[in-house]
Amino acid sequence: MRLFDKRIISHFDYLLIIFVLPLVLLSYKLISETNTALANKQLVYFSVSLVAFLIVFILPIRRHIRLIPLLYWLGIILLLAVEFFGETRLGAKRWLSLPLSNLTIQPSELFKPVFILMLGYLIQNRQPDKDGYNAKDFIYFSFYILLPFILIAKEPDLGTALVLLLVGYGILFIVGVNWRIWSSIFVIIALSSPIIYTNLIKDYQKKRIKDFLSEKPSYQVQQSIIAIGNGGLLGKDTSEATQTQLKFLPIATSDFIFAYFVERYGFLGALGLIFIYGLLILHLLSMNYYFHDDFVIRVFSSGLGLLIFLDMSINILMVIGYAPVVGLPLPMFSYGGSSFINFIVLFAILENLLAFRFMDMYSFERRL
Repeated sequence: MRLFDKRIISHFDYLLIIFVLPLVLLSYKLISETNTALANKQLVYFSVSLVAFLIVFILPIRRHIRLIPLLYWLGIILLLAVEFFGETRLGAKRWLSLPLSNLTIQPSELFKPVFILMLGYLIQNRQPDKDGYNAKDFIYFSFYILLPFILIAKEPDLGTALVLLLVGYGILFIVGVNWRIWSSIFVIIALSSPIIYTNLIKDYQKKRIKDFLSEKPSYQVQQSIIAIGNGGLLGKDTSEATQTQLKFLPIATSDFIFAYFVERYGFLGALGLIFIYGLLILHLLSMNYYFHDDFVIRVFSSGLGLLIFLDMSINILMVIGYAPVVGLPLPMFSYGGSSFINFIVLFAILENLLAFRFMDMYSFERRL
């Protein structure tokens, strides 16, 4: 089989690589400045993600697209298994231990690619009318969106659950839903918000909201804001980035890495970083116009774009004190393996859908 067929190479989206590469390189530079051991570990994650990208890229996803519902329900089973067999850390039960090893997996992270693929599969098989989806269709799709939301929120992991919820309904908004349905939803949410806050929000989540609304931000956010202010317009040298180097800034390589980045590269650097994310997100959303009739690509590119936008926005707003502190990393920038590898797998799936979008490419080896 000729893996590098010229047609596959011609349909590969190189812009995605161009946008992601600066994020990866800048992230590694920042991490290596603060902790060499973590930087070396991050290199391992980079290597694993590269292997994962190559493996996922050559998978015949379109040929076996009917298996996506099976993967979706397998993911639901894993989320249910967390409830009964999950490992608890810091009051949250989000991990499953792998048999015969000391390794754990986080099903909510693994579920993200399958979730977006499932919506693409469902929408491809049930395409919208000119006026958008009606109430019956909306309820049909909502079942597949709300089921994982409930299971993940129950762990509790409200941050990930809400992101998946917003990604799911964001995809439906982009694909097209009758405007009357959205109006009804907004009214229902507005009326039920007090009940949701009183009965469904956990105590520690209420505390985060109260900390956010209080006049004085939490210690973490205070130090983050000081680090950002210390960066000024152009930033500081490594030795002068005192908030990070003197360990005042907590979790400087993961959740609060944006604050460290601004301390090093200043306000202009922050604008540059957000600009790179903006180009990446706009490029992903623009695929709705280039591949108007391919709902699998449209849904997956839109879902990935929304996922990056939400994670980035929440992380940055959290760091500057405009959102409650939640455990959402800055996409492809914060230190860590599971989130980074997951995003690279998401990009690999999208590249696969783009490069192999003509079905005959899966059988080109028969013509050799």
